[in-house]
Amino acid sequence: MSKIKCTICDSKPVDPKFKPFCSKRCADVDLSRWLKGSYAIPGRPSDQADEVPGKEDSSEA
Repeated sequence: MSKIKCTICDSKPVDPKFKPFCSKRCADVDLSRWLKGSYAIPGRPSDQADEVPGKEDSSEA
């Protein structure tokens, strides 16, 4: 049976206290990556989020 390894360092087994990481250090590395924007979900730029393709402004009617 293989043990699940840490998602950051990929060398140590996961510690239930810090799951899915092996230590507080790896958990902090992951948090830092999120806060710096290293992880991102692809999508439209925020200035285009309200635009709907094919719809025109109905306030001019």
